[in-house]
Amino acid sequence: MIVGAGPGGLAAALLLAKSGVKVTVVEKHGKVGGRTSTLELAGFKFDVGPTFFLYPTVLREIFSAVGYDLDKEVPMKRLDPHYRLVFGAGGELLATPNVERMERAIAAISPEDALQFRQFLTRNRAKLAKFMPFLQAPFESWRALAKPEMIKLLPLLAPWRSLDRDLQVHFKDERIRLGFSFQSKYLGMSPFQCPSLFTILSFLEYEHGVFHPTGGCGAVTRAMGRMARDLGVEILLDEPVERVLIENGHAIGVKTANRTLRGDAVVVNADFAGAMQRMVPNRLRNKWTDQRLEKKQYSCSTFMMYLGIDGLYDNVSHHTIYLAENYRHNLRDIEEMHRLSEDPSFYVQNAGVTDPTLAPEGRSTLYVLLPVTHETRNVDWAKETPRYRELALKQLEKIGIQDVKRRIRTEKILTPVGWASEFGLYRGATFSMAHSLRQMLHLRPHNRFEDIGRMYLVGGGTHPGSGLPVIFESARITSRLLLEDLQMEAQWDSERETISTSQLVEAAS
Repeated sequence: MIVGAGPGGLAAALLLAKSGVKVTVVEKHGKVGGRTSTLELAGFKFDVGPTFFLYPTVLREIFSAVGYDLDKEVPMKRLDPHYRLVFGAGGELLATPNVERMERAIAAISPEDALQFRQFLTRNRAKLAKFMPFLQAPFESWRALAKPEMIKLLPLLAPWRSLDRDLQVHFKDERIRLGFSFQSKYLGMSPFQCPSLFTILSFLEYEHGVFHPTGGCGAVTRAMGRMARDLGVEILLDEPVERVLIENGHAIGVKTANRTLRGDAVVVNADFAGAMQRMVPNRLRNKWTDQRLEKKQYSCSTFMMYLGIDGLYDNVSHHTIYLAENYRHNLRDIEEMHRLSEDPSFYVQNAGVTDPTLAPEGRSTLYVLLPVTHETRNVDWAKETPRYRELALKQLEKIGIQDVKRRIRTEKILTPVGWASEFGLYRGATFSMAHSLRQMLHLRPHNRFEDIGRMYLVGGGTHPGSGLPVIFESARITSRLLLEDLQMEAQWDSERETISTSQLVEAAS
């Protein structure tokens, strides 16, 4: 039984079904994908959440393991440039996977830093290769940290340094460092707080590419849903789960709004904190009580605008990131003061320059994201939404998007309140628990849930963490643990190990 048809739940369904498990997926929405689904408005199509598709290697392995070819099922285009960075403090950077062109782009801002780009790539290639086995393994106690292999990694991982501090080894200009650290927002964190391990995020972009699936990232989960059904998985839509059924400390099924469903194990693919409070009584949670959940650190949220517009902004990149002039102040507003910034950073996807399938002829889509604080008493979104909409539209002028208000033909706005109500996100935190050192590895909720027997977790709220590639990896970890407990063999595991080992050897060399 899998609660939730998000990317992690669907990946787990594929792997378990391939191994001979009878799988039922229960999803509260009328379509698969969760936050990685497609929003359709008056003929316009938007990704609800993720728009960057990174490191397809993990999903390619999963597709191959269950008998499919990712590149045939979901055509993708590798973007070049990846994105355009606009610095409020002055200057621009077109991020490209071409090393020579990237060096020239960096040199236009900071000639000294351009000389360090290749060293950054070399160092992070080694970091990723050496840490990858730990990302692929469960961390069920502190003892996993005491392994000799992990201890040897400490000088390279430098967990005592922040992401920004680690980048100072290579880059002196803060704008360049922001260009290699804004990716910490994929985790909902500031680069000045995020652990240094996550320099591997920007490295992944340059080493393995930034991709756009035709039809958006929602096309990926639609394909996974179709494949799951082909493998015999039953997917029940419009079926919200009210609670997990627990007897003698073990999960034995779920109670939905319509029926009772029983099974040998339950996998929860939903926002962890929100799901626990809704689905598992507090008295049955020894470690992850409501009180402990309340004390955890949560990621930022996002103020979203999905705009269907007349025409196309041909001169605006597929992805554009604007980094506020006082970026540190903007982050402090979000993470510490929990208030709205008056000069917010923002991200825009102008996918029509790459993918005409997302809008009616002669029209296109704009996906506008402003990182904001998660739900807090300091912000009344019923009052602030109209004002922040106007501010967001004004901000777009800073990246060359003019006259947008007149061209809007349809729109939807999603605030932290909407993320909480529509998707069950605790405090509307779009990236779940923050990825601080106190909330990583064995300190994050375990894939084999500690408090309830035969209950498992998958998705961004559990180990290894947020982001599509990591969520897919969590599905492999969780599926392997569940099969081990059922005394069944993972039919796909030997192939995964062969592929991954060969890749790691190649990367390290």
